[in-house]
Amino acid sequence: MHETRRQFLQQLAAGSTAAMTAGEPRRLFATAAGEEIEQPKSTADACILLWMGGGMGAPDTWDPKTYVPFEVGLPIERVLSTFPAIDTVVDTIKISQGLEHLAQIMDRATLIRSHVQPDLGNILHSRHQYHWHTGYVPPQTVACPHLGAWIARVLGPQNPVIPPFINIGQRLEGVGEQEELKAFTTAGFFGTEFGPMNLPFAEEAAQSVKPPKGMVPDRFESRYRLYQKLVDGTPQRELLSHHQRESIVRSMDHAYRLLNSPERTAFDISQEPKESFEKYDTGRFGRGCLLARRLVESGARFVEVTTEYVPFFNWDTHANGHTTLVDMKKQIDRPISQLVLDLESRGLLDRTLVIIASEFSRDMMVEGQPGSKAKDQTTENVDAFQELKHYGLHRHFTGGSSVVMFGGGMKRGFVYGKTNPERPCIAIENPVSVSDLHATIFTAMGISPKTAFDVEKRPFYATEDGKGTAVMPLFA
Repeated sequence: MHETRRQFLQQLAAGSTAAMTAGEPRRLFATAAGEEIEQPKSTADACILLWMGGGMGAPDTWDPKTYVPFEVGLPIERVLSTFPAIDTVVDTIKISQGLEHLAQIMDRATLIRSHVQPDLGNILHSRHQYHWHTGYVPPQTVACPHLGAWIARVLGPQNPVIPPFINIGQRLEGVGEQEELKAFTTAGFFGTEFGPMNLPFAEEAAQSVKPPKGMVPDRFESRYRLYQKLVDGTPQRELLSHHQRESIVRSMDHAYRLLNSPERTAFDISQEPKESFEKYDTGRFGRGCLLARRLVESGARFVEVTTEYVPFFNWDTHANGHTTLVDMKKQIDRPISQLVLDLESRGLLDRTLVIIASEFSRDMMVEGQPGSKAKDQTTENVDAFQELKHYGLHRHFTGGSSVVMFGGGMKRGFVYGKTNPERPCIAIENPVSVSDLHATIFTAMGISPKTAFDVEKRPFYATEDGKGTAVMPLFA
């Protein structure tokens, strides 16, 4: 029983600090030169990031190229895509086989086919995931906030009861590279109050917003009051600054309200009608999409749902690439489509920006991009296919990837940018950098890309050095 209570208090501390408000109203932000920057008019109130952790290959998903089916002895240079292209509801857009449900909603989508990443020396997942989520290349002299933490810090919650930043589907303990994942899955210098409420398993989320079984409400409330006294007591208060004490108390207040509010039922996906639940239930990611929809309906500001990054699993296709993607597409196709349709039917899609993205793309032959000196990471280094496990996009490719956006003020049935139709499939039209993509997301949410906070007596910007520029042709 004591261990259960201890675990509950630990969970409460982690979840409650994420449930805080930003602590101050929206205002003008100053640049390094002292210029006041007015926040742009928003086109979205909430954002759902669907993260394809591990490197989703664009030629096998959103940007199909030359397809030749597997056969023993086939030279790998002849194959750019391992799936054929399929038609969508938009005559001018084709995507990859296995995404048939998503093909039926591409008339609601903006498809960016020219997203590019820099060559960071070593094309490692951890470095590129850090860069994509924070906008800054590691290492940095300060802890950089996650994209969701910026949104939580500047905008605060839509609903004061619901945490403004929630991360679904990624374990931070017990999987490979957990320390690297922890490095960017935080609020950085903003402090933990603006960090994510982490929910690794959507089906267990309901347990995170209620006391352990056997702890009656009166006892929970008594512990909460005692904790308030402890934080403000002596000598403990001497160990904390005034800001830290206020931050902890506010966190506890918000957690207390959440645990005692009707909105906590949003975390319980078992309450979803059976017919609806089954449309999402393709696995952990699908159930995460369902939870994201329920949370946004209840006022969540930023939700990330991940297929979970684990080295050599899921989208990290160093072997059995084609076979792995058959399964990955089954996991994501129906739930993402249903998420978009459900948001639309509830009148939420216009003000909810849904993003599908990954840290980089993949290729069968090129590591990084042409001219890169990055170490080849593949374990399937052959000139011709001898086994089905060789048939796949095994190498990390940064020269051209795809991002899909729905709602949130973006155009519908629109394609932006282009990659070369032949290898190397680099972006050849309207390249979109990580910084400019972030600027687009921030602008949609009503945050200037030049927004800055003073850290260690120097400005730290929402986009690197405040130079990110929103891609305005994407907006409706």
